[in-house]
Amino acid sequence: MKKIFMILTALLVVSVSQVADAQGILFGVQRDTTKVERKKGGIIQINRVNRDIDKNVFAYKKEWICGVTASYGTLTSDDSEIAMIIDNLKFGGSIVSVKPCFGYFYRNNLAIGARFGYTHMAANFDNANVNLGNFIDGIEFSTDGIGVNYLSNAYSFALFHRAYVPLDRRGRFGVFGELELEGSYGRSNFGFMYSNEWHRSISDTYKVAFNFNPGVAAYVFPNVCATVSFGLGGLRYNHIKQFDAQMNPTGGTRNFSKLAFRLNITEINIGVTVHLWSKKNEQK
Repeated sequence: MKKIFMILTALLVVSVSQVADAQGILFGVQRDTTKVERKKGGIIQINRVNRDIDKNVFAYKKEWICGVTASYGTLTSDDSEIAMIIDNLKFGGSIVSVKPCFGYFYRNNLAIGARFGYTHMAANFDNANVNLGNFIDGIEFSTDGIGVNYLSNAYSFALFHRAYVPLDRRGRFGVFGELELEGSYGRSNFGFMYSNEWHRSISDTYKVAFNFNPGVAAYVFPNVCATVSFGLGGLRYNHIKQFDAQMNPTGGTRNFSKLAFRLNITEINIGVTVHLWSKKNEQK
């Protein structure tokens, strides 16, 4: 775990450094350079030339922030690209996530904070007539009398550290990298209908995750900032316990862990952050 944490931290530092380099190229902000002077007697004197690159500030020390991020997505049979071979297909699903948060800038552009979360997922499948006659003669079947539905609610709490890099001299636009330690609990209900009879199972899921969430931010009002963040994965551990419809333990448990970095479309969050007692006004 310690080695993984060091690797993730190094990746964040490298990415922020690269953005800072790009910032200097785009906006003419030069990095600190070293001026070397050679004096008599072979003595070399090294003088640092300060270009004031650290004066670009997105958020100042001692600022408090509060805000909320949300995401929403749906999938229905109208979105299916296989409707040519499946008739009377009825399925749909949706996922909703709301995450309020608050934080404090302990240094310019560096903040720590906490985030609460609620995620709701629902999906159902009912009926489909499959006909592959156009591809393979004689293959045709129906799923009449078979149905599936799924319902899940999860609650989470997370601590995060966020580092901003402003992209302009006034600090109106910026990018950020965020490291997040999250714990969550969720309960899911899975139902399967066969021969007009429903069979159900319930699962409790406990999860601990260490995530990397980069994003972009821009001030739409002096103290109000719009953000878009992207979940790129990280290290996760899940513990799942299974019950029957009467909440009697069935003895089914599962433990698994995963380390993966990839874009998760369910972790694209749009949010609004309010900067309370903004220090930007005091600097003007």
